[in-house]
Amino acid sequence: MKRIRIAPRPDWRETAEQFGFGFHTFDGEPYWDESAYYQFSLAQIENDLEDPTREIHEMCLDLVARVVDSEELLERLAIPTQYRDFVRRSWKERQPHLYGRMDLSYDGHGPAKLLETNYDTPTSLYEASFFQYLWLDQQIQRGQLPSESDQFNSLEEKLTDLFRGLPIETPFYFSSVKGSVEDRGTVEYLRDIAREAGLQTHLIDIEDIGLDTRGRFVDESNAPISRLFKLYPWEHMFQEQFGAAIEKSGTLFIEPAWKSILSNKGALALLWELHEGHPNLLPTFFDADPTQPLANGWVRKPFFSREGANIDIRTDNGRRVYQNGPYGSGPSVLQKFHPLPCFDGHYTVIGSWMIGDQPAGIGIREDDSLITKDTSRFLPHIIR
Repeated sequence: MKRIRIAPRPDWRETAEQFGFGFHTFDGEPYWDESAYYQFSLAQIENDLEDPTREIHEMCLDLVARVVDSEELLERLAIPTQYRDFVRRSWKERQPHLYGRMDLSYDGHGPAKLLETNYDTPTSLYEASFFQYLWLDQQIQRGQLPSESDQFNSLEEKLTDLFRGLPIETPFYFSSVKGSVEDRGTVEYLRDIAREAGLQTHLIDIEDIGLDTRGRFVDESNAPISRLFKLYPWEHMFQEQFGAAIEKSGTLFIEPAWKSILSNKGALALLWELHEGHPNLLPTFFDADPTQPLANGWVRKPFFSREGANIDIRTDNGRRVYQNGPYGSGPSVLQKFHPLPCFDGHYTVIGSWMIGDQPAGIGIREDDSLITKDTSRFLPHIIR
């Protein structure tokens, strides 16, 4: 694994705008960064990233099966009591799901270590799937990369196959929060793939979804929404005023409610309890557990933290790194501090993607800090 500098495409911004990548820059700083790329060998991809991703995913599904049948585990994960039957049923009915992302720490020498799972509303899908493959293809054509360069990236292909096989009615609604350019970009990309797969689709802002007198969620025309992909966290939906209507609304939600278990940092502690010593896991404990043994060298992570918010690090030598955010008051876990690999002064996280139940590709984020945030840069990769 190497970080290699390369000349960016001179027209990359225009290319991004042309293909709907409207969030390539944040506050004047590039979010998409192609001034360098990460290079892997095929063995590193297959043995150190793809195989562990598949194994961890299977462990995660086994965990969900255990949690939904245990009031104790649901309580430990802070799943609200009134939604537990709903979460349980979504799993028992095998409601369909699309994707998930595991964040891994990996420096080219295994084993990769799981930092967290993002199975409900993972972002960076468009960049990892379409735009980094476009970069690869164009840089090969321009002679900037060797012609034999490849990429671990079958995201769009697997998503297309998945949409074609979904046993769902249409129209299939796709929604995100109004005003979020990044979320809208991810949702529109998924919607485009669904349309290519032959599904009739409709785009709607979360805020424009209504509730009719029969308790059904409806669109702007008062038509019932029977199938809804929502890029909106389940833990937020459980707290919303309309949350009480979710269970009896008749809407099939994608991602399904059982994903609330795997986008909960408490799942990391349960995975460690079930698989203590697994080479791809880090020791992780519920913060409220008085027996947890992490006296120093730990990371405190709120259950529902996103984009690095409220992450609190104590390095092995006692240095503190903290990121402010809105999640400071809820339950949290303590995870053994495992420093991110540093390449040329940049701390790197690998997002390893699942499409359905198959590993499908990676995306790489890097930052000048130990905490990966919403502003952390996305860099492409190749296999040689």
